Amino acid sequence: MLGALGHKLRVFLARVSSIVWLLGDMVAEVGDSLARGRAPVRRAIFFQQTDRAGLGSVPLVAMVSFFLGLTMALLTGYQLRPFGQERLVPGLITIAFWRELGPLMTSVIIAARIGASYTAELGTMTVAEEVEAIEAMGLGPLRFLVAPRLAALVCLMPPLVVVSNVAALIGTFLICTFQLNIGWNYFIDLVYESLILKDVLLGIVKSVAFGGLVAVIACFEGLTVKGGAAGVGSATTRSVVTTITTVIGVDTFLNMMQVGVLPD
Repeated sequence: MLGALGHKLRVFLARVSSIVWLLGDMVAEVGDSLARGRAPVRRAIFFQQTDRAGLGSVPLVAMVSFFLGLTMALLTGYQLRPFGQERLVPGLITIAFWRELGPLMTSVIIAARIGASYTAELGTMTVAEEVEAIEAMGLGPLRFLVAPRLAALVCLMPPLVVVSNVAALIGTFLICTFQLNIGWNYFIDLVYESLILKDVLLGIVKSVAFGGLVAVIACFEGLTVKGGAAGVGSATTRSVVTTITTVIGVDTFLNMMQVGVLPD
């Protein structure tokens, strides 16, 4: 048992070090391009990825967050109504989404929708030796393939999280209006009273970190595919599972840091 655990730990550390080397090589290629007077990423590819990861994900993120906020408000209001504390529902949902659920749910959706496609695309290119062809042409495969995707997700995750939070508050408002008899003006006051700057900043930090994790892990799995078409399928599945697990682990660490370093 100890041998098996040691083997898994060694494999895990090897994968982490490989991802760090990937980031280092990408930064080196981007820096070399800047030194030569070139743009760090190709604008056409960057805007293509932002449109795909950002605008294309808005409907799904909004729909999932709307129904999640609606369900949470309904169940929370049902539990608090016997105690006459329905007014706590707007603030509770607001804090939960800005601090935790907004970045977390958005990251899971992006990992399943965008991260999987990144891995499949780069994996297919790796199997077809297109990545080696790009490197042979002197274009810098990491600058050409990884940097635009990483930049797109890092830039687009905060706006997507805002969309998620707003959609959740809309669902919460509907429940508060038709089930808990909380008017619009009172609802807005309760939201403003509960939301503080630290919650907003924590949500932004999480969204940026999670966006970077999704992009890096997805691209790494795609660029290290082995075994043809079957390997691409396995890498895509592994990418989604690894990304979601890593995001949850990092989210737990950030929450512990927030409680210990930035107490209320």
